[in-house]
Amino acid sequence: MEQYLKQLPKLAKDKHTENKKYFDKLKKKTPKDLDYKMQLIHDDVFKKTDCLKCANCCKTTGPLFTFADIERVAKHLRQKPQQFISQYLRIDEDNDYVLQSVPCTFLDHENYCMIYDVRPKACREFPHTDRKKFQQISNLTLKNVEICPAAFAVVEEMKKKMPL
Repeated sequence: MEQYLKQLPKLAKDKHTENKKYFDKLKKKTPKDLDYKMQLIHDDVFKKTDCLKCANCCKTTGPLFTFADIERVAKHLRQKPQQFISQYLRIDEDNDYVLQSVPCTFLDHENYCMIYDVRPKACREFPHTDRKKFQQISNLTLKNVEICPAAFAVVEEMKKKMPL
C-alpha cells in the first residue's frame, strides 16, 4: 500500500488531462441516472477498500471544520468550542477553520480516528464519490484522486462503465 500511495500522485497527474476532459463532458451531458450509477460504483469500490490500511487523507490533508463540527467535537472532548479552536485549529486562506497541522492530530498509530463518532462532516463524506449531483464537484474529485486510491478507482470505473 505504501508503495502505491507514493505512486498515486504521479498516476493521477498522468490521468489528469483525460479525467478533466471526461468531467467536462459529464457536466455538458449528464446522464439522468448518474447519482444511481455513481452510488453503485462507489459501493463496489469501497467493498474492496480498507481505509485503515491507507488513511492517506488523514495523513496528507486536513478537513474543513464547520461550526457544527467544532461544537460536536469540542463537546466530545469536554472542551468549550473556543478552547478546541485555539488548541487544534487555524483559519486558512479561504477563511475556513482547518487543522493546525497534518497528519491529523486525531489519527492514532494504527490509522484509527480517535474522534470517529463525532468526526467532521468533511471526513464523513470523503472522498465524496457518492455525493448527489456528483458532476458538480469534478474539481474536488480531480484533487481527491491524487490522495485517495478509492477515489482514483471510482473515476477509472466511471470511465469504463459510463463512457462519454
